[in-house]
Amino acid sequence: MSGSDDGMAGYGPPIPMVKRFRGFLPVVVDVETGGFHAATDALLEIAAVTLRFDEDGWLGIDESHAFHVQPFEGARIDPASLEVNGIDPHHPLRPALPEREALGRMFREVRRAIRDAECKRAVLVGHNAHFDLGFVNAAVERAGIKRNPFHPFSVFDTATLAGVAYGQTVLRRAAEAAGLGWDSSAAHSARYDTEQTAALFCAIVNRFRDNFEAAVGA
Repeated sequence: MSGSDDGMAGYGPPIPMVKRFRGFLPVVVDVETGGFHAATDALLEIAAVTLRFDEDGWLGIDESHAFHVQPFEGARIDPASLEVNGIDPHHPLRPALPEREALGRMFREVRRAIRDAECKRAVLVGHNAHFDLGFVNAAVERAGIKRNPFHPFSVFDTATLAGVAYGQTVLRRAAEAAGLGWDSSAAHSARYDTEQTAALFCAIVNRFRDNFEAAVGA
């Protein structure tokens, strides 16, 4: 990614986060659910990864936050979904929180990251991101949360971005194409999938750093 042995030739001062994505802070989110329908199916896990630029201007992972979530009253849970994600929503040792508390804790961390980056709002990054955003928005509405830090409909979708950058749209294959590796035994947990999606997004953004800096005259 660099133009010389010291990794710095050809680059000016790092561009701050607030100027890189039109004032938005990209925050990577993954949800594990009891089905495909946000309005009726349970939200079971949610994880978020904040991002930051290092002193040399390369995007990387900042912090990870993950929460088990209690199914809301009347939630539908499809056994086929549980077979995929391996979650037992009624396990007595599962440290699950009500939706409002889980989202509240996650949103506090996201708002802190927004303030630290001097951005105006978060934009959700996900693999097939509108699926994740749909479950977040549905849970926000059920919980009566008034201050959602995420843009209500805009996203960065790594399935699309990886298709452009690597010719792959499946998360595992895209991660492998980006040289990130893949642990099948850890996949389908919200934390692991979010961290892999975050690493993939960072790899793509860093891959196109020259294009961006040429476009803005950096």
